[in-house]
Amino acid sequence: MTSARLPLFPLNTVLFPGLVMPLNVFEQRYRSLMRDLSALPEDAPRRFGVIAIRDGHEVAPSAIGLPDTHTMPDPGPAAGFGPDPAKSFYSVGCVADAATIREQEDGTFEVLATGTTRFELVSVDSSGPYLTAEVKELAEEQGEGAGALASGVVRAFRLYQKRLAGARERTLAAEQDLPGEPSVLSYLVAAAAVLDTPAKQRLLQAPDTASRLADELKLLRAESAVIGKLPSLPAVDLTRGPTSPN
Repeated sequence: MTSARLPLFPLNTVLFPGLVMPLNVFEQRYRSLMRDLSALPEDAPRRFGVIAIRDGHEVAPSAIGLPDTHTMPDPGPAAGFGPDPAKSFYSVGCVADAATIREQEDGTFEVLATGTTRFELVSVDSSGPYLTAEVKELAEEQGEGAGALASGVVRAFRLYQKRLAGARERTLAAEQDLPGEPSVLSYLVAAAAVLDTPAKQRLLQAPDTASRLADELKLLRAESAVIGKLPSLPAVDLTRGPTSPN
């Protein structure tokens, strides 16, 4: 494993390799990060680490009312994460590459980032304007039987989609082709399934593709069985991924 130092962007969600995540950045610490990334040479990758929060707050606590950053003191890079920020995060995250960074008139940023590779968190440094971390890149191993498991996951995911559409009383869109490459499939399904953060985190940090697919097969079958026994669910878009407010 190779080690590197990355700016860190903690979120209350999980980013997977190959998946796109929109971000609305308004806190001063993350504005500083985006300004520094924007200042890099045009051909340089604008990389930062997305890590899911285990215990803490994505947005620093503020006073009652709107978070007026012009009058409130800078909360600091580790605000909301305690005296040892590393303990507030899960141990495995995903490197993000910011394809677009657009600064708005009010100084906030709209960012579109794509997950690239997984990393293991080694240490966190809070001495700068935003958190940085020493990380070790995690290689993606296929594991035994990934191809056969992928076929089973495709079938289970199709049934899961149909059950979700039925529970939402909405028509299922025309089937789209799922990727044939097992690791790509495993991350797409992990991102698309309606699971809580701890469950998604377990899939992200699976030791190899085959293990992730095996876990997904169990989860999809269990979720499909539960959904199939439920009456109609409220008319909400259960599969829409959240846009981070920061």
